[in-house]
Amino acid sequence: MPLSSTFREKSFDDLPGWSGDDHAAAFAAFRRSAFHAPIKPYRTGSLGVDFNAFADAYAQARAVSEPNRFEARSFFERHFVPALVVPDNGGSGLVTGFYEPQVEASPVRTERFTVPLLSRPADLVDIDDGNRPAGMDAYLAFARRTDTGPAEYFDRGEIERGALAGQNLEIAWLAEKVDAFFVHVQGAARLKMTDGRLTRVTYAAKSGQRFAGPGKVLSDLGEIPLEKVTMQSIRAWFKAHPDRVDEILWQNRSYIFFREAAVDDAALGPIAAAKVPLTPGRSVAVDRLLHTFGTPFYIDAPTLTAFGEKPFRRLMIAQDTGSAITGPARGDLFAGSGDAAGEIAGVVRNAADFYALVPRGLLDGATR
Repeated sequence: MPLSSTFREKSFDDLPGWSGDDHAAAFAAFRRSAFHAPIKPYRTGSLGVDFNAFADAYAQARAVSEPNRFEARSFFERHFVPALVVPDNGGSGLVTGFYEPQVEASPVRTERFTVPLLSRPADLVDIDDGNRPAGMDAYLAFARRTDTGPAEYFDRGEIERGALAGQNLEIAWLAEKVDAFFVHVQGAARLKMTDGRLTRVTYAAKSGQRFAGPGKVLSDLGEIPLEKVTMQSIRAWFKAHPDRVDEILWQNRSYIFFREAAVDDAALGPIAAAKVPLTPGRSVAVDRLLHTFGTPFYIDAPTLTAFGEKPFRRLMIAQDTGSAITGPARGDLFAGSGDAAGEIAGVVRNAADFYALVPRGLLDGATR
């Protein structure tokens, strides 16, 4: 597969702030993907960054455990060539933020804890072009098994009104519907259980319908100006309008199902789509149809200061994806776990330049 002309070859000297980054922190995240790669190869994205071209870099990363910043920088410069990712619209790319919420939860339903997080139902099946019935939306990747064949699955409103009641799918119960919704949006959460345990839920599957963010819905309704849409402003609106929560949330028909997982390392996030734990400030979600997991991306977002007082210029590793993350120059930055990370992630919506670090040898013939 030839490399797409979406990539414009550059030099490391062209990357603003490259020499000042902590490349060792990025290396630690990259090394986690290096250890997963032999277990199950990553799919090569349609832009042509061949997974097999990472073999040498992955092998060396597995052999070196804790390089210093200079050694880590040399590693990336030796194995990769930076390439500017040209957005579809010809303008700037866009970064947003995500995080792992930490919420109080109960293992059983109580008077206070009434909102369930559900596990994958038995009748939810994967769907693709091989088993998709004629006329079913080509977007759907999940369906409901029926006696007459696959059918579109129940949506958020139907599930919250009881479509799956009585199936013992409840993993845990939360106190607030809005908290549960944001757990769905983030795809994972740490649960501080009322019995003293700290556990985690991570994405297992979804009902399959398209995602519709409440920020866009509220903006279209004239409730919050689009430029002021943040997680914090959305939460504030819901708190002020509790009678309209279902009206807004049910417009997002997609519903997420979870599985329980341990919190093995409190410093790391959940295991995500690339099957490795996310690293706060170093893992980025990308469009997995276009990009190849494990690809390093140097992201220059000079107006973004939520991760610190200086402009955001960091080497990140592609280790997750999301239904709202579409396009070649689009990324979702993992901010970490808990409320402090949520305060960072909730305000990130900034223009950014993306530089993919492409394995050497793949850029021959690409546009300069």
